[in-house]
Amino acid sequence: MSASTATQGLMTPKKAAIWVVAIILSLFAIASFGNAGIVFALLIGLMLTGMPISISLGLTVLTFLFFMSQVPVETVAMKLFTGIEKFEIMAIPFFILAGNFLTHGGVAKRMINFATAMVGHWHGGLGLAGVMACALFAAVSGSSPATVVAIGSILLPAMVKAGFPKNFGAGVISTSGSLGILIPPSIVMVIYAVATNSSVGALFMAGIIPGLMLATLLGSVAWYRARKFNYPRMPKATMKERFKAFKESIWGLLLIVIVLGGIYSGMFTPTEAAAMSAVYAFFVAVFVYKDMTFKGIPKVLLDSANMSAMLLYIITNAVLFSYLMTSEQIPQIMADWMIAHNFGVIAFLAVTNVLLLLAGNVMEPSSIILILAPILFPVAMKLGIDPIHFGILITVNMEVGMCHPPVGLNLYVASGITKMGITELTVAVLPWLIAMVGFMLLVTYVPEISLWLPRLMGYL
Repeated sequence: MSASTATQGLMTPKKAAIWVVAIILSLFAIASFGNAGIVFALLIGLMLTGMPISISLGLTVLTFLFFMSQVPVETVAMKLFTGIEKFEIMAIPFFILAGNFLTHGGVAKRMINFATAMVGHWHGGLGLAGVMACALFAAVSGSSPATVVAIGSILLPAMVKAGFPKNFGAGVISTSGSLGILIPPSIVMVIYAVATNSSVGALFMAGIIPGLMLATLLGSVAWYRARKFNYPRMPKATMKERFKAFKESIWGLLLIVIVLGGIYSGMFTPTEAAAMSAVYAFFVAVFVYKDMTFKGIPKVLLDSANMSAMLLYIITNAVLFSYLMTSEQIPQIMADWMIAHNFGVIAFLAVTNVLLLLAGNVMEPSSIILILAPILFPVAMKLGIDPIHFGILITVNMEVGMCHPPVGLNLYVASGITKMGITELTVAVLPWLIAMVGFMLLVTYVPEISLWLPRLMGYL
């Protein structure tokens, strides 16, 4: 055995510390919550072995049901099939497909040109254009990694060429890409709605103002740093140049109107809107902009099918996990425990934020929502927290989680584009990440930010 192989086989201090903390938490959970604690101890143990989240969920449920309960096997099989029968789930593969067509179809390039024409002459103009382009692309793709890829792969090389430090560009794109899950339509919001039986339309409406506020905040950080360090500014575009950029990007911008306008006018449901967006994105990419040929379509379909299958598999196992939570009355036990220990709304929301941020260290957003939402949601309802506000709170937490290590998806996507290490990227995103945490606290304790627009439009 070589020295390197032997070293890999040894447990590092970091791994040992994680195992010790996990064992302590598991013993505390078992002692405090009985069967509920056993469920969490099983789940944590399986995840620490490096097993995928979806399989860890499924094995946890099956182990508990077969050895520690009297639930018939037929019930498990039935739940596997009925768990993904909800009509809203169909929106997920359609939004993924639409995002892939837009990413490969030239929409991002034209949105960047439009954003640059509007704000490129300000301090840190290309950085501000990146934030604006991410916000616009987020409103048509619904996915943060897709937004980072689409905008970052075009804008980052342009920023470096214009004289911006690579760290600055990487920080802007990595954090602004997270707008993909807050500005509607959002795949994460659909998953939350499925997990908690909430209104997708109300969630989409609730995400608009927080999304615009966060985009403004991220842009302000970019502007401040660019002004402080005297980064280059672009020449101011003429009205003719701005109109030309707008005209070229209009087909992509129209998708925002079609999706959100169709949902809020009552013309079609969010799921039908997702299907419409996929068809429209295909039409624009292939027949209008012609940046995608028919030869490229099979790859887009295959990539979309792979990602959809992965998410649906996680959802299926999470439905089983949710069923186990309900049958063992685990949310009710936790709610009673928190109320008995005088956890008010403020303390519960603080604990929720900490729990979600810690989960963001080891899991991606879909898994976190599918595992924790069925547990935390009933407690939130018992404390009188609005389900739509709670959904936006979770979504903003997921945004922060996508921008910090070790599992931040945006960091890994940005790493592939910039060829920077995760540690270097973590330092690069820090100013924006601090601002995002402050915004998260604002959204947590000022529910009107999320609820004002849905109330105005009659969704609440």
